[in-house]
Parts: sequence; C-alpha cells; structure tokens
Amino acid sequence: MMNKAFPILSTCYLPLLILLIVAFSCDNKTNDSQKLTSHVNPFIGTEPLTDTTLIGYTPPKGWRVWAGLTYPGAARPNAMVQLSPVTEYGTGTGYQYEDSVIKGFTHTNKGHWNLGHIPVLPVTGEVSGDNLGSAFSHDSETASPGYYRVLLEYYGVDAELTTIKRSGFHRYHFPEDSSKKVAFDLSRSNEGVHGWKVKQVGERAVAGYQDTGYKVYFYARFNQNVERLKEGNKEDPLSMVYLADEGSSKVELQIGLSFVSQENAKENLEAEIGNQGFEEVKQSASKEWEQLLEGIKVTGGTLKEKELFYTSLYRSFLWPALRSDYNGEYRDVEGNVTTAGFNYYTRPALWDTYRNKLVLMGMLSPNVTSDVIQSLIATGDKMGFIPTFFHGDHAAPFIAGSYLRGIKDFDVEKALKLLIQNATREGGPRPYIKEYMDRGYITTPEVNRAHVETKAKAAVTKTLEYAYDDYSVALLAAAVGDTVAEKKFMQRSSNYKNLFDSSTGFMRGKLENGDWVQSFNPEYPYYEYMYREANAWQSSFFAPHDMEGLIDLHGSEEAFEAKMDSLFSIPWNSSYVARNVCCFLGQYSQGNQPDHNYPYLYYFVDKQPKTQKILNTIMHKFYGVGEHGLALSGMDDAGEMSAWYVFNAIGLYPFSPADEEYLISIPLFDSVKIKVENNEFLIEKRREGIKINNLKLNEDTLEKFSLPHQALQAGGKLEIAVN
Repeated sequence: MMNKAFPILSTCYLPLLILLIVAFSCDNKTNDSQKLTSHVNPFIGTEPLTDTTLIGYTPPKGWRVWAGLTYPGAARPNAMVQLSPVTEYGTGTGYQYEDSVIKGFTHTNKGHWNLGHIPVLPVTGEVSGDNLGSAFSHDSETASPGYYRVLLEYYGVDAELTTIKRSGFHRYHFPEDSSKKVAFDLSRSNEGVHGWKVKQVGERAVAGYQDTGYKVYFYARFNQNVERLKEGNKEDPLSMVYLADEGSSKVELQIGLSFVSQENAKENLEAEIGNQGFEEVKQSASKEWEQLLEGIKVTGGTLKEKELFYTSLYRSFLWPALRSDYNGEYRDVEGNVTTAGFNYYTRPALWDTYRNKLVLMGMLSPNVTSDVIQSLIATGDKMGFIPTFFHGDHAAPFIAGSYLRGIKDFDVEKALKLLIQNATREGGPRPYIKEYMDRGYITTPEVNRAHVETKAKAAVTKTLEYAYDDYSVALLAAAVGDTVAEKKFMQRSSNYKNLFDSSTGFMRGKLENGDWVQSFNPEYPYYEYMYREANAWQSSFFAPHDMEGLIDLHGSEEAFEAKMDSLFSIPWNSSYVARNVCCFLGQYSQGNQPDHNYPYLYYFVDKQPKTQKILNTIMHKFYGVGEHGLALSGMDDAGEMSAWYVFNAIGLYPFSPADEEYLISIPLFDSVKIKVENNEFLIEKRREGIKINNLKLNEDTLEKFSLPHQALQAGGKLEIAVN
C-alpha cells in the first residue's frame, strides 16, 4: 500500500517534566459521576458567528456566515424524525438563535437548507397563515438529548417535544379555559412544497402527506377528540385542528412518519410508541443517548471542554437518517416500495463526513454503518453507480476504510464492482471521468477575471480527490484479492502529481493545451473555479495516501516544513469574502472541510509539536465562541465539524480515512475510555505539554505516531508521555 509513511516517533526525547502545577478554578472542575447527557448542549451551533476577528473578514450587510447551522430539537441517534423548532424557513436548519419568533415545529432536519417536513404549532385565538408564530425567550427554552421545551408567549402554550425513531411526541400545556387548536402548516418546509393533504381519520386522529418532490406521509393522534378540521387550500393553506373542550388543558399529540404510506406511518407510531406516555418516551430517548455517549468516557478537562466534547459526540450521530419503516419497507431510488434485510438510510453527506464523522460512526455504531453501506449498495444496484454527495467520489474511502476496520457485513464484491464503475464509466458520480482517465487530470477553462462565484469544473480539487478515491478503490481491491484492480487504481492514485506546479509550489489548473492557468492567485478562494470551496493553499496538500510523494514534489522535508509554516502564518486577505470559507490560522480555514487534516502535515517531517500547538489553538479558539458561547467556526455539515473535535480531543485522528490507522496526538483529557464492540481501550496522558516524548501500547513502546484500528478493537492501554 502506498501510504505506509506514517510518521516515526523521534528517539531524541526531551527530559520529562518532574513537577507540574495544575491551577483550575472551582468553576472548571468536572464531576465525572454526572450523566453524560448532562454535558450535551443542543444549542451549541445555533448562535450566529459575528466576530470579524474570528471570521477573517467583514460579512456584507445581511449575511449570516455559514457557521454552526445546527438545531436544538429532539431526536434519536440516526432516526427518521428530528422534531425541532423553526424560526425562519429556508435557512440551514430553520432555527436561528438570534430570532425571536417560532413559526412551527418540524419533524425532519439535517442542516443543509432542506427537509423541515410536517410543521405544526399549538395555537389559541384567531390565527391565519400570515400571522402564525409566537414570540419566545431563551430563558424559557430547554433542550437535552431527545427533549425540547419552550413557552410560546403569544399563545401562552408551554410546548414539550420528544421523539422515538419514526415518531414525534408533543405535549402542550394550554392556558386554562382557552381554545385549543393545532395548526398544520403543510404549505411550508425548508424545501419547495408541491402539494399536501390532511384529513380526519378518526375521533382523535388526522393523517395526510406533504409533497416536496417526494411524499412524506404522517398519521397524527391526539389524547382528546377532534371537534373539527379545517383542511386548508391554495388560497388559505393553513390547516387547523380544533380540539373539543374536554376540561383538560394538557394536549398530547403523537405523529408517526413514513416515506412509503399513510398506513405505514400509523403502524410506525402504534408499534413504537404504543401505550407509552410522554415521560416514558422522553426517558427512553435520554437512555438511548446515554448508552451511545458511554462509548467514549473522558476524565479531567474543564466543564467547557466536556460540554463541547459530548455535544460534538452527540451531533456526530444525528445523520444519516433512517428511511425504512417498522415493517422494513422503504422507497428505493426509483420510487418503488421494497424491503431488504437491513435498515435503509439516507445517503451520507459524503464530501463532508467521510473525513472523520463516518469513521467515528463506524467505531461506535458499526451496525448502523453496515446498514448505511448496504443502503448505498442497494442504490447502486438501481443506478449502476454508488451515489456520491456534492463532490468527489467518497463512498470509496468510506466503504474501504470501514471494511479494513472490520465492518464486513455487506457484499464487498458488489461494492467493489460498483465503485470501479464509478471510477471508469461516464454518467456516474465522477464528472469528466473520461478526461481524467485520458490525461491523468481534469482541465480548467481559462476565465478572465474569475471571481468567487465563477462556475467551472473545480478541476484541481476533482483531480486530487479522484486520485485519493482511486487509492481507496485500490485498498478495497487488495483486501478482496483483486490484484489487477489494485495495481490499476494504485497507479492512478498518483494523478494528483500532474497538477503540481513546481514554480509556485501549488496545485494549479491546467488548460486544455497543457499550459498552466495564467490568472493565478493562491490566496483567492473559489467555489468551483479550479478549487471547490477553497483557495490553492487550502487545496494543494491533499494527498493523504502519499505524503512521501507530496513531500518529494517540494524538494525536501525542509522545504515542505517551510511551506507549512507559510500555510499557517500568511494572513488572510480580509477583502476576499466567501461565505463558508472563514475562521483562519494563516491561510488554513477551520470554517470549511477541505483542509481539516492539514495540521497533521507536520507529523511527516518529524515536527509533531507544531501540529499539537495548532490543534490546541483550533479547539480553544473556534469552538463554543460568540456572545453566549454557542457559535461554531463553520457549518457542522451533518456532524463533520463536531467529529473533528471529538477525534482531536481524544488524541486519535483518521488522517487517511480509507486506511485503518489513526494518528496519535495529545488528548485534551487526562484519560479516555473507548468502547469498541465488547472491549475497552484506555488512553492515558502523562503530564501536560505539546511534545509527545514516548508512546506505550500495552507496555510496548511505539515507534510511530499511529495506532492500528485492530489495536483499538482488541482493547488495551495507550500511554502518552508529554511535556
């Protein structure tokens, strides 16, 4: 395999510190006996990032920098339902901390300007679609894993939300002697709504669907009789359930969802909630999250670090989302209803999350990971290709890395066949694949005065990412004994070198005639011209599978180190504004994903302390910031930003997610216990500092800064001596 150049631990150890003075205030002390869910703050990531010294530029008037974009509502791990408040439709998650009005509670969410299905809101008095919504205060707002509560001030309704996998559970406390109504605002979502329907189906039940290009069916039952239903229409789209006056001000509403049928939505609700009360469902949601969070137990650190850690761990397991029903049925990519011997999940946000979040999911939820891979393969069976997400072909490193780390409950031969089709056939998830195969790179058109929004091929980024995806295919081929495919794709994995311009030291666009793009500014960011959501600095060091080869392109380790020093020190030009390229250390952007493994580049020139200094800076400077400590430095992107924090806080990082090794860094915490299947792996930090002096795995000294997943899986102890 090409990437066996994991950095070697230097034998020139500095003397260990004998004395360490630790000074923590009482406020920073942690109680390790607390429930782990008590450390989760679902509001982190909902506050806007407004500090221009952190952003790196002054946003244009009216801009909300793409940072955080998380939601505070109730959800279960990787469930179908995410029940959360909406303050503004058409935004990242629908919820923005700075807003003052809640417009509804929706039942699906992700954080990418989509979903937001089946909005409902309890109301009193006369209400129309134009004035639906209520003022609220954060002082009356509470959230924890699987639970959300808020006082709707206009209506005087205290609303509580909890969930089970495929159903939402609402509990509303109406004012005494008030009218009790529940609005179904089905003409709205975070997507375009093509149609909807709601009808009464029993004394205490209504049902229907919302069509946003596909239909989401629902079945809703109340604990009180429905007096009448106003169905709504195009002219007056708001549907309203009027509840009978039965003397109780407490209204409970249970809503089952299905992407197959109304009947399945009803079955999902009845099978999962059954006769359980609100408190039972709420407690079981908390218990389910506690069991998942117990996969990693940390000791030491400050209260803030624990809050950030367990909130990040929590956010890493909200997506992808379940799409098969209780009876196993789901709609395939062609819209047909089918069943399979696994739970069917949405497509992962692969460009964002293959880097670390999907690795974390495989570590702590291998069964879900197996089902997600089988879902991708099932889609590939219909399409002829395994689908990608947004950019690159990163199902390849996801599937290859998962297989090498021991997740093998899927048809690996079929997966490999489909991934080879991805990598060789036109019409699939790799645009310009013929040009890539013929030339060894993708060309860039010459554009006069290209700007941030210029549309083109993002050819440099595609070439670099396809090369890494080729490496991933080669690893999977090797694992199943296909030596022909292994050799072919391993050779192709060197294609990244074809766009290295030695005169500038950057990966640079090439024209069709083979000349370099002349208008070249390595500091200027593009969304699609040459690079994808990045500039040359943030793109040019992406070859995690071949660091020796990348360093050789720069001439020497010394030259490469000097280039890294420049990467992290050349100031960002504040006149360069790209909405989600922000929060810089030099040219490095923590606000977006493409360079998230770059702090570790120093490992490959034996400068581990430089990496640790950068990691510490990022974890302390760019997480939990803002006026209320609830802002993040970039979009969470279905958990990628969160998983980055989790891995670096525990001292392990999947630098090359297609490989099974983790790079070892210094954890934030004194000790970390990781449950992998039935075994426990302990990481202990000896003293504080940024220099790793010694590593011991089960009393054996490690010579490299890397830990094989097999060692993690087997259980044991890693001691990290630091000063």
